[in-house]
Amino acid sequence: MKKTLISLLIAFALVGTTAASQNLQPVDRIAAVVDEDVILQSELDRAMRNVLGQYANRQDQLPPRDVLEKQVLERIVLVRLQVARAESSGIRVSDSELDNAVNGVASQNGLTVDQLRAQLTNDGVSYTDFRSTLRDELLTQRLKQSFAQSRINVSEAEVKAALATQANVGNQYRLAHILVALPEGATPEQIATGQQKIDGIKALIDKGEMEFAAAAVRYSDSPNALEGGDLGWRSQDEIPAAFAEQIRTLQAGQVIGPMRGPSGLQLLKLVEIRDTSQAAPSMVTQYQARHVLAVVDETHTEAQAKAKIDTLRARIAGGATFAEVAKESEDPNTRDKSGDLGWFAQDAFGADFGAQVAGLTDGQVSAPFKTAAGWHIVERVGSRQSNVTDNNRMSQVRETIGRRKLEDEYNRFLREMRGDAYVDVRAGAATTPATPAPPTPPAPANGG
Repeated sequence: MKKTLISLLIAFALVGTTAASQNLQPVDRIAAVVDEDVILQSELDRAMRNVLGQYANRQDQLPPRDVLEKQVLERIVLVRLQVARAESSGIRVSDSELDNAVNGVASQNGLTVDQLRAQLTNDGVSYTDFRSTLRDELLTQRLKQSFAQSRINVSEAEVKAALATQANVGNQYRLAHILVALPEGATPEQIATGQQKIDGIKALIDKGEMEFAAAAVRYSDSPNALEGGDLGWRSQDEIPAAFAEQIRTLQAGQVIGPMRGPSGLQLLKLVEIRDTSQAAPSMVTQYQARHVLAVVDETHTEAQAKAKIDTLRARIAGGATFAEVAKESEDPNTRDKSGDLGWFAQDAFGADFGAQVAGLTDGQVSAPFKTAAGWHIVERVGSRQSNVTDNNRMSQVRETIGRRKLEDEYNRFLREMRGDAYVDVRAGAATTPATPAPPTPPAPANGG
């Protein structure tokens, strides 16, 4: 999680909690009904205050309050729907996993957990509500991971093609976009309305009447609208083929579109360009080692495993070779290979094991030590510096192609889930009638 996660989570603190978990006040109104759940007006108000706080020095980038309220409420709705889908799919976050996540947020922000608690208090967010929001964040992440595993596939041919492209183009591009969403099977009337709106937005930007980021906040239907449509840095293989070639011809600051994409009509801005072709090789230390394992499981107690490994270590100290002792290892994968693990990066077998290997010199045998598998002794045979740039590049390309596919497919999944849900919005100017279907595209942009 990035260092800004505290502020982001605070910005939407409480949005994932159910009404049952709130200390309800009799005067608290319902802002929206989402299937069998409700979003309270107090929750929406808190989220609004925090978003306004995030934009304290950039108020000119925000849309009118009623438009912003719709954006914020829609994000809360999507969080609720994803959490509900994750839980109904059997996805869970244990208390220990949540504790680890809280510790991670604290450490990545240079804080202890107690200091994190204090900062939350200063920001007006209770620690309990923060944990609840973080749990929802983890649930939505796991839902997205599960979705990716079941629906996203990257072929070897795609990886090779992307690598061939990168061999000639070493640039990365920071992009931003504005989306006017269209439903699946959009009618000609819906397409025409969407086209009129995106043309109006483009005209505002071209005339200099509105910055791209401000237009994204005000008009975009994308989940990242409140971030000004920022898509971050993308390599060539992460950019949809429909406009990848056009991006290569642009200068920073230029906008292309409107274009029809999987999610609707888009404008795309090239924010910055950077050259990555001259990046230094990626070098890592690899180790060659042998080990002996005494397992701890249902039939081997920890005391028995420790006694066995102590005996084997003593035999080595008495002159037995490591290969001889390794015949009594309880690791079936290495027992018949004198315990040989081959060459591996330090953390390949876990941080505890890697730390022991890294702390030895070549030819040295460790004292007995414990990992989750049981008790070990390990002999470091050798070490080397290895260039893993090519392997890393293949992994990165596979990951970026998968991320690009996931972005399109998951956004479609969210729209379908939103369309199938019963959502009755009752909050202020955002009030709309209850509907089980996606809303039709809003009226064309007119600069107001």
